[in-house]
Amino acid sequence: MHPILNIAIKAARRGATVINRASLDLDLLEVQTKQPKDFVTEVDRAAEAAIIDTIHEAYPEHSILAEESGSSGGTADGEFQWIIDPLDGTTNFIHGFPQYAVSIGVAQNGVIQHGVIYDPNRNELFTASRGKGAFLNDRRIRVAKRTRLGEALIGTGFPFRNFEHIDAYLKMFRDLAEKTAGLRRPGAAALDLAYVASGRTDGFFEIGLSPWDIAAGALLVQEAGGLVSDFAGEGDYLKTGNLVAGSPKIFGQLLPIIQSHCDEALRA
Repeated sequence: MHPILNIAIKAARRGATVINRASLDLDLLEVQTKQPKDFVTEVDRAAEAAIIDTIHEAYPEHSILAEESGSSGGTADGEFQWIIDPLDGTTNFIHGFPQYAVSIGVAQNGVIQHGVIYDPNRNELFTASRGKGAFLNDRRIRVAKRTRLGEALIGTGFPFRNFEHIDAYLKMFRDLAEKTAGLRRPGAAALDLAYVASGRTDGFFEIGLSPWDIAAGALLVQEAGGLVSDFAGEGDYLKTGNLVAGSPKIFGQLLPIIQSHCDEALRA
């Protein structure tokens, strides 16, 4: 295992320890609203601090891009950047809904090379390094083998902060509700992508994600044999935040349907 991936795993577990402690006393949790329907707790911040401390103990020169603290450390032209969501699924967490995770991606010269997603509720550790495959608790995982969209289970995420593209999204949702075996919206994009990688769902799409939501998960899907793109079919999803993922056969059927409902802004 690559040393950087080892540190990412250690950091994710440390963050999860903070989250697990707090989950025992949700009634005491102080919740703040960053913007409507977008919450942050002291748990997000404490988990993020534990993760960053672990990284900087090993790699003090590496830069960080984290959901709560933004960009820090390193230099503008630094080779390595760690992309961190300390608690993906905060809204689920504060309601006691057990679907949330720690997500850590590591980019080298702008390309994601390592990814870790850790689900503390199920003690499921998803890991990937570029060219080395994807794993769940040290067992190799692959995307599902279904070939027909009509038999596929597709994950998604509803727009919840920005409703600029809600009409386009609802058209996608309606079309896919008719053409698939079902749509699922568990509420944590990192885990949604991990589930595509492990074959629990056949595909996933969402509008307006942030880099920390998808950096690790996109690599997991690719290393498990799947495909990932933005809505234009290109690789700019970390920048656009619009993402489609799936096993190759399902991805090929999913993307054109999504594109057919994209408004002008989403086609960029």
